[in-house]
Amino acid sequence: MTQYSSLSTVKPLSINDLSAMKRRGEKISCLTAYDASFSMLIDSAGIDMMLVGDSLGMVIQGHDTTLPVKMDDMVYHTRCVSNARRRAFVIADLPFMSYATPLMAAENAARLMQAGGAQMVKLEGARTDCVAFLVDQGIPVCGHLGLLPQSINQLGSYKVQGKERVEAEKILADAHKLEQAGAGLLVLECVPAKLAGDISAQLSIPVIGIGAGIDCDGQVLVLYDMLNIGVGKRPRFSRDFMQGAAGIGQAIAAYHEAVKQLQFPTPEHSF
Repeated sequence: MTQYSSLSTVKPLSINDLSAMKRRGEKISCLTAYDASFSMLIDSAGIDMMLVGDSLGMVIQGHDTTLPVKMDDMVYHTRCVSNARRRAFVIADLPFMSYATPLMAAENAARLMQAGGAQMVKLEGARTDCVAFLVDQGIPVCGHLGLLPQSINQLGSYKVQGKERVEAEKILADAHKLEQAGAGLLVLECVPAKLAGDISAQLSIPVIGIGAGIDCDGQVLVLYDMLNIGVGKRPRFSRDFMQGAAGIGQAIAAYHEAVKQLQFPTPEHSF
């Protein structure tokens, strides 16, 4: 509790701080968060970013996919998280079909920032039209490539993306397009470690991996997975940080340290 109180005088991180971390080679730690209590614990551990993910549809609401998540859900949970944080950079997902057009994307992103307190919004796929429009309105954007959970009905299953050469080349090209459109961050999910490393090296913006190997600029995990309290099977790319920990706060701190010291992910958590 003392550690958390000391954070009350700490200035929140900005996208410029995260970019500086990439330039100096410091790994960025990120976890998903959905409420004030976990937000406080994550912030106290020194985690650099919190992602209010539409994964809440699965780990909080009990759905099989992220598709049922509504804008009202995202605004509510983002506000809960941003109310309690002091230092960590807060990103919020734009849920399924909330960015079908650039104007719709801007209106919904504005809600996440004004009512939710998010500092950046994340959207899936190479939607450069939406990214460029949002950036023009002064809205910071995080891209998301590789496995796209909102496209599960097209993909058919949650599986590694970019294993074939043509597919890998498209992901790499899309990453460059998103950066050129103005994206300030990029999440790569479930792609081969070599591809993720190449993208991280070629882009000037920070690249955050989940199931994408050690060479990304940072790592993100679903909070409930790394605490081993998820309703489903823990993904191969995750790790149970509760093992050997005296409590949740210690497990989160261990994850943060493992990312910073390049001890996570290991090859067994990569593709």
